[in-house]
Amino acid sequence: MKAVVRAYGEVLRLVRLLPPQTRSYYSRYARENFVAYADEHDPAAIRDLLRRAYDHSCWVLNKYGADEAAAKNLSQIFEEN
Repeated sequence: MKAVVRAYGEVLRLVRLLPPQTRSYYSRYARENFVAYADEHDPAAIRDLLRRAYDHSCWVLNKYGADEAAAKNLSQIFEEN
């Protein structure tokens, strides 16, 4: 559970790197997705969700020209689990 909370915080930090007009959409999108899977307790499913969060974050960063390397902390959270 700690990894999920850390991942959520990291995703919100990454949202700050996006253009101002997109931040509210992506922060709301992240919250909705983390809340939707809040009842998940299966470690394999959580690992998969963390991987998807990392992959999607990289895609969004690339879409807006932000440096994908900023997602390094999120990648580390995924790799720890």
